Amino acid sequence: MVDNLKFNEKGLIPAIVQDESTGQVLMLGYMDEEALRRTLSSGEVWFYSRSRQKLWLKGETSGNRIKVTSVWKDCDGDTLLVIGQPSGPVCHTGNKTCFFEQLAQEET
Repeated sequence: MVDNLKFNEKGLIPAIVQDESTGQVLMLGYMDEEALRRTLSSGEVWFYSRSRQKLWLKGETSGNRIKVTSVWKDCDGDTLLVIGQPSGPVCHTGNKTCFFEQLAQEET
């Protein structure tokens, strides 16, 4: 399973989470091998918290979990795409997605 994946020097790989029904990008997290194994075996998204230095189940505190539909690797094997069904807002701010603030474009 992880043989063809390229984890970084800290043993992590970025994982983009996308809503199955809307196609909206919900969040970006990092997985280590154990988080990926748990994600694939449990059907719920697990990450490795870089700040807390431990595994965490998405939604373990808020209850807003993500049911996994499929997991894909990119062509280089250094990024994952997790397709899933969120049970509520994904962002810790209460927003549906973590990507809700657009940057202003500079005039050219």
